[in-house]
Amino acid sequence: MTDLISAVQQLSNPRIAVVGDFMIDRYIFGDAERVSPEAPVPVVHATAEQDRLGGAGNVAANLVGLGAQVLCCGVHGADRSGEQLCDLLKELGANTDAMLECSDRPTIQKIRVMARNQQMLRVDREDACALSAASEQQLQDKLFAADWDAIVLSDYGKGCLSHEFTQSLIAEAQRRGVPSLVDPKHKDLSRYANATMVTPNRSEAEWSAGCPMSSLDAVKQEGSKLCVDAQLQSLLITLGAEGMYLLDADGSATHIPTFARQVYDVTGAGDTVISALAISLASGYDSITAMHLANAAAGIAVSKVGTTMVGREELLRYLRSSTPAGKVVAETDEQLLAITEHFRLEGRKVVFTNGCFDILHAGHVRYLRAARGLGDVLVLGLNDDDSVSRLKGADRPYNKLEDRAEVLAALEFIDLVVPFADDTPESLVQKICPDVLVKGADYKDKGVAGAEFVKKNGGEVEFIDILPGRSTTGIAERIRESN
Repeated sequence: MTDLISAVQQLSNPRIAVVGDFMIDRYIFGDAERVSPEAPVPVVHATAEQDRLGGAGNVAANLVGLGAQVLCCGVHGADRSGEQLCDLLKELGANTDAMLECSDRPTIQKIRVMARNQQMLRVDREDACALSAASEQQLQDKLFAADWDAIVLSDYGKGCLSHEFTQSLIAEAQRRGVPSLVDPKHKDLSRYANATMVTPNRSEAEWSAGCPMSSLDAVKQEGSKLCVDAQLQSLLITLGAEGMYLLDADGSATHIPTFARQVYDVTGAGDTVISALAISLASGYDSITAMHLANAAAGIAVSKVGTTMVGREELLRYLRSSTPAGKVVAETDEQLLAITEHFRLEGRKVVFTNGCFDILHAGHVRYLRAARGLGDVLVLGLNDDDSVSRLKGADRPYNKLEDRAEVLAALEFIDLVVPFADDTPESLVQKICPDVLVKGADYKDKGVAGAEFVKKNGGEVEFIDILPGRSTTGIAERIRESN
């Protein structure tokens, strides 16, 4: 997993063109506590509304979040929603020079009514007729005149990507020697012939194959056949809880399990997958590394409600939190500040505590779990070996820093472990500026390093009772006595 963390850190900032069906995803949030007297349907009391980029727009948002320079190419109606769509894209920092206004069709909207994070109803506003020849030519001219290092075809079957237009774009990518990726919505995958990678989900792949893929063996067999028959360079089938399967034209096949911890909503997950694949391939990574990064990004996407972008910092933090080694961040690492700042941007309450944690015992575990309960994120400052020796004696620590850090990082309620060299964590506290500073209750009358700074900056200082009879020193003494 450390290799994946390094891969994310070394992603470049390629120019990627996103072509396809751009839309607005409108969410109406509320509560459903009764049934309508007019019909047997729930009554949703709306409390909030939110507009997000959907379809190809969500692909663009994810690519921008991952660090790409994005050129958007598609159509929208001559309506308020079309203006809003372009405004949202511009706010992201995406280039909308290749977006075309069409008066003969509305801007695509998908309106979802949500109650307690469950989708109750969806209303679609769209006209899925094919683009006129003139509009298609305008889009092609804009796109062919631009510079890009990869192209993503986000095909939602709403009329923007005809067979001929699709093939001309894939051929242009081949001519330029850059990757072309397709999120398909058509049964006949041969319309995407010669694409670098096509990314159907399982049901879409079954539809194209004309048979069920009820086992991983069936996915491999039927997917490989699809890849060859449609003349694709590679086919990546997303399998939900079973992960992803990558089939190449040369007959090679690779399966990886899902990265998702908890699934709330799969809406837009395919957009996140193809975005991560595109920026990875455009950055020069092989398809296997690209698949692993896309799998991790999808794990974040499905843990959220609705269409949502996954940013590079968020992906880095997710990868770090998924492995003990990844949770350990040096005090001097600039990533530390980036990670803690990202916590705040997400509105998460940061808790900080510190200690030697030489021999981890039940008292430590209860203390740390209680500390995590005071906020949303727990950052642990860990004394390095020299500072432990100064504080505890020349025979300490019993366990070296690397071992202590690995054990602590394996605890799910610890989000970051930051080793520090000073006798107190004062400077580390000032770097992180936590919302809550935590120490054991035995420090109430001793003074807590960093307490004044935290209070001055609007934070809190909390004390947690220590579990009696548990200590590293006591454990060591009992071991000596038993020998």
